[in-house]
Amino acid sequence: MNFALILFCLLVASAAIWLADLLVFRKRRQMQRARILAHARGETPPETGSPNAGHGSSEEEIQHTVQGAGLADVRDKCRVSIRMVQRLLAQYGEKLSDEERMRIAAAIKGAEEVLHGGDIELIRQRNGALDATTQMFFKDPWWVEYGASFFPIILIVFLLRSFIVEPFKIPSGSMIPTLQVGDFILVNKFTYGIRLPLIDRKIIEIGTPRRGDVMVFRYPEDPSLDYIKRVIGVPGDRVAWQNKQISINGKPVEKHRINDYLHPERLYYSRQFAEKIDDAEYRVLNDQDVPAFIADPSSFPHGENCLYNNQGVICTVPEGHYFMMGDNRDNSRDSRYWGFVADENIVGKAFFIWLNFSDWKRIGTSIK
Repeated sequence: MNFALILFCLLVASAAIWLADLLVFRKRRQMQRARILAHARGETPPETGSPNAGHGSSEEEIQHTVQGAGLADVRDKCRVSIRMVQRLLAQYGEKLSDEERMRIAAAIKGAEEVLHGGDIELIRQRNGALDATTQMFFKDPWWVEYGASFFPIILIVFLLRSFIVEPFKIPSGSMIPTLQVGDFILVNKFTYGIRLPLIDRKIIEIGTPRRGDVMVFRYPEDPSLDYIKRVIGVPGDRVAWQNKQISINGKPVEKHRINDYLHPERLYYSRQFAEKIDDAEYRVLNDQDVPAFIADPSSFPHGENCLYNNQGVICTVPEGHYFMMGDNRDNSRDSRYWGFVADENIVGKAFFIWLNFSDWKRIGTSIK
């Protein structure tokens, strides 16, 4: 199942629990707390649904910060609180953990120790600590507690992943030397426009892919897979791959030979070139002993826009589509084989390498 769909389902579920806690469970908990506290103190509980339900006099009477209260009054309130908590512990203590029962017992003991002293502020302090322990008797079910607490986290992750940035891992060597197998990269989700998650419909136009961009997209032959390649042709371009030379609209792409590239895992060299399209400069690999002929291309939409020959392929990019190629030119299945990438399949622009367990020096590298 698509990760975005799983995340969305978790978001909906946690949001429902959060709303239920806000609108139902919290009010019910307040009324239940008022009734139980009143019963524990031997008083008449407030009417259910009354304006003071959950906030009535039974709550106010146990507040210990009343300014100007005399020592005798504070002692009386402390005695009431001690009796109340003792009754709650006797009636509902079995629902608590051993640690919670120990904390409550310690709070009762602390209040009893200062009850007959003359330090009014210390009595108020211990009484306040004792009163705080009553919260342990009114906990939500675990699924409400965890669901409501996770909602903000899931919401933030969902918004970040859907509209701002999304992480990916490079699984293959088709973009060597720009990207290595095992690179963990970040993809900017709003460079090419804001899209609604799940349905991927663009709602705000911000920008469009440019020649030379490294772009993540859903594979046209299987949209459940994410691919990453470099944009070579934009709508209307005539892209030619002939004898291992790219030409765009009849103009050869600038490139020059640089030091050969060593594949460390295979211990062999590939010819390496510095290539430039518009403002983008990057490196590509091109093996001399591999023919330019495109073997077994797929049947794809707008396939009539492409002409295959012994020297490669020549394609005219249709409107709303892009021609993609890997930087490892002889080891990349790309638009030369399976056609164009539609605008609705775009995921975002790759811009940063944030992790690589095999080569720590690559961490923090920008993608060009």
